[in-house]
Amino acid sequence: MASPTVFLRRHVPIWVIPMLWTLCLGMWGLSRQNSVWRDEAATWSVAERSTAEIGHLLGNIDVVHGCYYLLMHVLFELFGPSTTTLRLPSVLATAVAAACVTVIGQRLAGTWAGLAGGLAFGLLPAVQFYLQEGRPYALVAAGAGVSTVLLVTTLQGRTSHWVAYFGTVLICGLLNWLSLLLLLAHLATLAWSRAARAVWTRWSAASLAAAACVSPLILFSREQSAQVAWIPPLTWHMMIGPAALLGIGVVGALCDRPRAGQLSLAAVGLPLLAVPQICLIGLSLVQPLFLDRYVLFSLLGLALLIGAIIGSAVTAAAPRFPRASMWILPLVVVVAMAALLPQSLIKRSPQSRVDDVLAIAGKVQRLKKTGSAVLFIPPERRDAEFVSPGAFAGLRDIALKESPEKSGSLKGVETNPSQIRTAMLDQQRILLLTDSVAKPVSAERDRMKISVLKRHFTAVADVRVRGRRVTVYERTESTR
Repeated sequence: MASPTVFLRRHVPIWVIPMLWTLCLGMWGLSRQNSVWRDEAATWSVAERSTAEIGHLLGNIDVVHGCYYLLMHVLFELFGPSTTTLRLPSVLATAVAAACVTVIGQRLAGTWAGLAGGLAFGLLPAVQFYLQEGRPYALVAAGAGVSTVLLVTTLQGRTSHWVAYFGTVLICGLLNWLSLLLLLAHLATLAWSRAARAVWTRWSAASLAAAACVSPLILFSREQSAQVAWIPPLTWHMMIGPAALLGIGVVGALCDRPRAGQLSLAAVGLPLLAVPQICLIGLSLVQPLFLDRYVLFSLLGLALLIGAIIGSAVTAAAPRFPRASMWILPLVVVVAMAALLPQSLIKRSPQSRVDDVLAIAGKVQRLKKTGSAVLFIPPERRDAEFVSPGAFAGLRDIALKESPEKSGSLKGVETNPSQIRTAMLDQQRILLLTDSVAKPVSAERDRMKISVLKRHFTAVADVRVRGRRVTVYERTESTR
């Protein structure tokens, strides 16, 4: 009787199994109960603009996501705006990344290591979060996976794909230029495996060319660095997660029994996991940038090394327990799935994100009356109106001077405080949209809005839902 690994190799490409597994994980609860949070609302709002309007926006803000916005614009044009169109690209990209993990693991450490790594990738908590996220981070992970497969293929002497490698790294860099940290991980792999001089030369040419093509984006995005000013400075407790991941990675590398000068799973996986994390920590000492999503692609390395651990267990058990050994991986997957089930369910619920622009738009639609006015504090909360314009039909946005499309912004431009005050005093009914947990108001416009509402209006309804709040104010008789 053929062994399971022989059966799999003969009857189905091994990478298909993790790809389908990850697709199933991605399609499970894809709409998150028809919820969209603020980051995804930005994608939604920009994707519905014309290419000229997107270009105007990128000149002022979010140029780092420009290529992703253009991609989503095309998809929205082809398939229409929906939570499926918004998130399916991330699902498909994550499935590609899982397949890449499997291909690399199988080539370097055998079928069981590849299969285990591919299945593990889709189960990682951070991957499950961005698996269903309408943002570019899963696409970057897929590109990192493909470029790493191309590098491994070259190092194994099978064939060279340097043009494809250049193109893949370039696309990753255009989606998020911090993905160029991948090149430093690949540099470590080349050094570890003592690559031939010809490989070094061609890799250097491809890498430098990709970096050079991305450099204008890097320089231009630096002018928009105020966008990331909210990221907190690096603290020691923020290092706990990366340290735990690196600890698991080191165990996996040891299980692979790496040897200097040889291409191995450890030589690929450990740099891929460690180098981007360490470099991002170093960059964050200069300017706070440490967010796990910026180096989501580094979890490809973690999955590879988890595959090494499980593959080593199967290999060790096979001589003495040939039949039982084939059940090690299924058992590990079942146990991991059961242990992660509560977290997996949470990540597929609206409560997994800080707010929900669709839910609050639904409340506005029920509370509004034609002719009423609407205000937003802060102006960024106007995103609910952009994603669900029908829910705000009949309401007058009395503070808005220029629309986001005209102003080349995400929130539009509001008029001056005195004009807003005059417009408010002409209203009989105002709906105010804010966060459920109000933050200290610093902008003069917002302080004025609150002051006028307190002095001249009375709250008659107040609804909070999934991180957002809508309060209905009616003019007080004595102040008319």
